[in-house]
Amino acid sequence: MSFVAGVVRFLTNFDPEEQTMYLYAKAIHIIFVICWMAGLFYMVRLFIYHTEARQKTKAEYAILHNQFMIMEGKLWWIITTPSMFLTVLAGLTMLYLSPNLLQAPWMHVKLTFVLGLLVYHFICQRIFYRLRQEESKWSSTQLRLWNELATVLLFAIVFIAVLKSATHWIGGLIGLLLFSVMLMLAVKIYKKFRTRRR
Repeated sequence: MSFVAGVVRFLTNFDPEEQTMYLYAKAIHIIFVICWMAGLFYMVRLFIYHTEARQKTKAEYAILHNQFMIMEGKLWWIITTPSMFLTVLAGLTMLYLSPNLLQAPWMHVKLTFVLGLLVYHFICQRIFYRLRQEESKWSSTQLRLWNELATVLLFAIVFIAVLKSATHWIGGLIGLLLFSVMLMLAVKIYKKFRTRRR
């Protein structure tokens, strides 16, 4: 009940115009978070395929390398990076319209994870440049693990935003980590089984 009362007080403190602006900013924020995360997930998947293409012949790799550069470039500059900027801009607009949110401990934790996601984004950009220049040192296995980190960050941010708690997100994150470990073990077992059948 106290949470509901807090939400009611939060909304009634806005005048109608500010409330509408806040809801528009929130909708834009949610939409572009989805676009941003979809771009990050697919971008790292392309990195994995791009890295594994090195195992092909030189002629095949040259064709695949050029194709991956086109795909990665369009995904990064047309979808992923613009979505990141719009997500941050909409989030800052929400904080500007409701500065009281910055007093909530859960918001500090959420912003810390958001900062981590921004660092993740720019590390991906660095990998993108290194692959383009054929200087990347990342293996496909390392990139697969790197891809899981984005999932962990996303789950943490969503749990914090929904539960509005600085600590309750931990249980959900632990569950996700356990699920990820089980999934990776299942993949390894399947790979061994498939190798033996060959």
